[in-house]
Amino acid sequence: MGLSTSTILTMSSHHWLLAWLGLELNTLSVLPIIIKLHHPRATEATTKYFLIQAAAAALILFASTLNAWQTGHWSITNTTSPTTTTMITIAIMLKLGLTPMHAWYPEVLQGTTMSTALILSTWQKIAPLTLLYLTGHHLPNNLLILLGTASIIVGGWGGLNQTQTRKIMAFSSIAHMGWLIISLTISLNITTMTLLIYMMTTTTMFISFNTLTSKTLMDLGTAWPQSPLLITTLLLALVSMGGLPPLTGFAPKWFILTHLCHQKLVLLSITIALASLPSLFFYVRMGYLTTLTTPPGTTNSQHKWRHKTHFPEILTPIMMMATLLLPLTPMLIT
Repeated sequence: MGLSTSTILTMSSHHWLLAWLGLELNTLSVLPIIIKLHHPRATEATTKYFLIQAAAAALILFASTLNAWQTGHWSITNTTSPTTTTMITIAIMLKLGLTPMHAWYPEVLQGTTMSTALILSTWQKIAPLTLLYLTGHHLPNNLLILLGTASIIVGGWGGLNQTQTRKIMAFSSIAHMGWLIISLTISLNITTMTLLIYMMTTTTMFISFNTLTSKTLMDLGTAWPQSPLLITTLLLALVSMGGLPPLTGFAPKWFILTHLCHQKLVLLSITIALASLPSLFFYVRMGYLTTLTTPPGTTNSQHKWRHKTHFPEILTPIMMMATLLLPLTPMLIT
């Protein structure tokens, strides 16, 4: 309740102090959820998350106070000072885990459960992104494009040598946030679509991993006996996250690259398209390990089929949306 209320408080606020209060309550609400395991890794992840989020919130409070001192009001939409907007941009990037402030994010996700990692990767992005929406027309576009491009590059390269599925999803999230930040400089409508598709595909992946109890790539390799149908659709969802047609994940990249080319930013388009190839590589590698390799014939993998896999009711519709929504994109254009 505290998590949802604090996010809605930030989304509905026009005063910087109220937005800051919502962000702080959001951080304090999620800490017990992360530390629920009572494990040293969970304690470490909670401490890291608290320090990062508190520092970012303090920077937002400082920037908004500076803005009030210079302009005489606390309205979020009238934040016009270049110094203030730059500081707020950096603080929100720190909250979202974008490059170069991304190092905490994979470590925090690795120290939590799959369900908590899902919350951190989806719901926790909404409140900071709301502030970016409200201040978007005053933010420095060059800085946003630079940080977005760096995040796409680092998110792709960082996930190449990972074997833990949560860390792979963390670097995937960093790369997707890069696309999201670049779309913020183009159109808020495209940004909203990118965010919704990112949340759908990420939720699909985390629920699938949770259902298959797959925490490492080796676990994925032995997951086929549990549910061949789920593994097959998981392969489609992985390729969709990579952004290949004719799947849903291609739609936001298609719109973003099209608008960048219309604005004569062809070099930037080529750069971010090439930078997303490493991300596609580790998605395809996960699919390859899951469906096209024969795992070691250990006792655990041989008898996995005896255990009935419990499928959450939400998994089927969200899997369909994560893979088959691309035909609807012409409606969005017209």
